[in-house]
Amino acid sequence: MPPAPRPDAADAALRERLPRGRHGLSREEVAGAQRERIIHGMAAAMAEEGYVGTSVTSILKRAGVSRQTFYEQFASKEACFTATYAWAAETIMRETARAAEDGGAGGAPPADRDVAIDRMLAFYLRGLSSAPAFARVLLIETYAAGPSALENRVALQRRFAETLGALLGASSDADRFACEAMVGAISQLVTARLATDDVDGLLALQEPLAGFLRRQVATFGDAAD
Repeated sequence: MPPAPRPDAADAALRERLPRGRHGLSREEVAGAQRERIIHGMAAAMAEEGYVGTSVTSILKRAGVSRQTFYEQFASKEACFTATYAWAAETIMRETARAAEDGGAGGAPPADRDVAIDRMLAFYLRGLSSAPAFARVLLIETYAAGPSALENRVALQRRFAETLGALLGASSDADRFACEAMVGAISQLVTARLATDDVDGLLALQEPLAGFLRRQVATFGDAAD
């Protein structure tokens, strides 16, 4: 099994504050640090209050920045959510793909693909369970944040399907459609457990999902384009 991903960085980031006075950071570095603190603050606020109930004031309280600083970075709460979603999506996509690549590659022998499936699912599920605030951003709060947020979720699922297809060696239209269906099923199962704060249930998905993916990949190549 791969090592568990690092704990959710949200709490640690929210505790950090830029030192007063001279700190040797450029203006760009300060702005970058403030932006990341706001992103973590947004995720933390929504985990408690939901997207609709989260105000800019709630975000500022958790991020430890001024209202002026917030609006220097983001035009609105919606813009902040979009940036938070993008940050979380890029992180989970990058690290999940890396975990899969470490375990095998598309076209590899079945045993190697099995290892890759296990590694990818382990990282994905553990990553979501250790970063519940960002998990909710990705999979739950998008439904409340409007059409653009839902479009972003659809795009993310498409990227996951492409990553899964590359991992499993999908080579036909039927194979690629199967990957889309598998990602949709995984997303629904994971979202249901996140919505009820069922961390144990979320982690328990790994074994049955791994078996499900293996059975599906065994059919790849059976149907023509």
